[in-house]
Amino acid sequence: MAHRDDNSGRYTETYPLEVFIEALASLGGSAGTQDVADEVGCKYRTANAKLHELDDEGRVSSRKVGNAYLWTVIDDE
Repeated sequence: MAHRDDNSGRYTETYPLEVFIEALASLGGSAGTQDVADEVGCKYRTANAKLHELDDEGRVSSRKVGNAYLWTVIDDE
């Protein structure tokens, strides 16, 4: 859920995309969806949606392993 700033009235995103990149990095650069959700402290559905968004942006890659996704940070260098 987004938080509302009392001064501006604007909502801030609870889980920005960068949090998921940082979580993957702290997990060694690649991890499953549940591992990322646990690292961030969010629900599986939130992590899954954010990781798919990052995949669409080309910032992470994914591959299906059994019934799970393995997410990997794409190195910009």
